Amino acid sequence: MFNQTHIALRLKPFNTNDYSTAIYFGRQQNHPKKGHEGNCINRRDCLGILGGSLASLALTSRSRAEKAHSDLPVVDTHLHCFAGPDSNKFPYHPNGPYQPNSAATPEHLLSCMDGAGIKYAIVVHPEPYQDDHRYLDHCLEVGEGRLKGTCLFFADQPDSLAAMPSFLKDREGSIIASRVHAYAPDRLPPFGKPELRKWWRSVADAGVAVQLHFEPRYAPGFERYIQEFSDTTVIIDHLGRPFQGSPEEYARVLRWADYPNTVMKLASIPKAEHYPHQDIRPIIRQLTSAWGAERMIYGGGFNTDATPDSYRRYRQDLLGHLSHLSLQEQAAILGGNAAQLFGWS
Repeated sequence: MFNQTHIALRLKPFNTNDYSTAIYFGRQQNHPKKGHEGNCINRRDCLGILGGSLASLALTSRSRAEKAHSDLPVVDTHLHCFAGPDSNKFPYHPNGPYQPNSAATPEHLLSCMDGAGIKYAIVVHPEPYQDDHRYLDHCLEVGEGRLKGTCLFFADQPDSLAAMPSFLKDREGSIIASRVHAYAPDRLPPFGKPELRKWWRSVADAGVAVQLHFEPRYAPGFERYIQEFSDTTVIIDHLGRPFQGSPEEYARVLRWADYPNTVMKLASIPKAEHYPHQDIRPIIRQLTSAWGAERMIYGGGFNTDATPDSYRRYRQDLLGHLSHLSLQEQAAILGGNAAQLFGWS
């Protein structure tokens, strides 16, 4: 269930004592070179010791990192699956805003997960299918417990809104959130109207999370519901889209960290060489400072062309942005938090 206002993890402590350098120097002092009895080590020995010690420390650090990240499962909380444009069984919805040209199947996903060391994943139901969840059901069936999903229902469409409660009840334990989009001006949710509050109430009553995908300019429209339904977890997709709004607009998103029911998702990490050619590292530092590692999750790296190696590299690249955090905090973001939040722990 997701009616919690914080995530509380008990991470195992790691042994941080490393005596390799002291042992190495001690051995050198006990065995001075002939002709240099007055000096324990000479310059060449010192350089050798330093190099050996640094190598030993690097190996120890790597071993600790591997242990820290293996103690908790890795959980990718953001990916999309598509049957492809030629599927008659799982066709795209005519009202979908886009239609991918190729398939990204759950079978391919599971193969990549196995090769990349990912234990569980969340299939985020994509917009091309709108509120037709047949392919999502197929994905969850293929996943055999390793996959869970999000759903998509529309507050401004009466039939869609009415269908959500029974859908969530029938798939209890398999659906972790209901998602809402606010980025296209002609596809906005009904901000300030009873229908959106009814949608939020249905999600809260089902005990799942609200998942928000939005541009920062639309953040004010969600705040009243985040506050009113304070026992319902709110997942913020894609870092809150920091480069799709002004600094003032994004500052409002950052203030959402003050709401204890919000969780920040590190997904779709932009690269500086791509438009808008901005460095994401300061943003990630802001987010980790505001939310803390215990209220953050990660996702991304899977697509039609993904391989186990590319899937793993995405995660490793993200870790490069989290080097200011402890190994335990990194492991929590990479899966420990999600495993508890979404019922895999």
